[in-house]
Amino acid sequence: MDLKQIELQLKSEDIQERIKAVTALQNYTPEVAVPLLLKAKEDQQFLVRSLVAMGLGRQKTAESFATLLEMLKFDGDANVRAEASNSLSLFGKVSIPYLQQAFHQDKSWLVRLSILGAMMELNCPNELLDICICGIGGDDYTVKETCVSCLGALAGTEKEEEALQQLLRLVDDESWRIRAKVAIALSKYNNPRATEALNRLKQDSDHRVVAAALEKELKLGDA
Repeated sequence: MDLKQIELQLKSEDIQERIKAVTALQNYTPEVAVPLLLKAKEDQQFLVRSLVAMGLGRQKTAESFATLLEMLKFDGDANVRAEASNSLSLFGKVSIPYLQQAFHQDKSWLVRLSILGAMMELNCPNELLDICICGIGGDDYTVKETCVSCLGALAGTEKEEEALQQLLRLVDDESWRIRAKVAIALSKYNNPRATEALNRLKQDSDHRVVAAALEKELKLGDA
């Protein structure tokens, strides 16, 4: 699609036309694409704004980064903020403190899950531990479960001891789903306290927790 057509379609009342135009900009250089993407960042449809955020992640300029920060902080739709967090993470380590701050400030489960996924890829144990502790203390169980799983990824890192302490506190959690996630996370640790806690979970009153605690052994048995 040529630039004139893209500019016309960005102004169209038809959302499908605007979507096509934003998507077509991925084939252009940042010098051309970014100014046009910025014109669409206030589109009334969240889907268009989400695609703008995605496009800005592919166009790694200072202006793209600043715009994504703005979208992450101020956009009224969680889908857009989640996409902005994904795109910010593509800029690498520089995005970490901003994603960490957004996790603390944004209570949307969708945004928090996106940030957790991004932080797992960015290899930042300090910040990952921080947001996991924050998420575990929150009200959303999907976020809480994901945070528990992420703590398992901290085994073997500089934050292993602190992450293990968080997991051990959750061994007797009232939710079987949390206890199951704890069991799987503990299996990543080569530590006597982790082994002891895992053995306790193998005797859990809920068979689903027991299965999770035995998961690693069952996989080894199948190998």
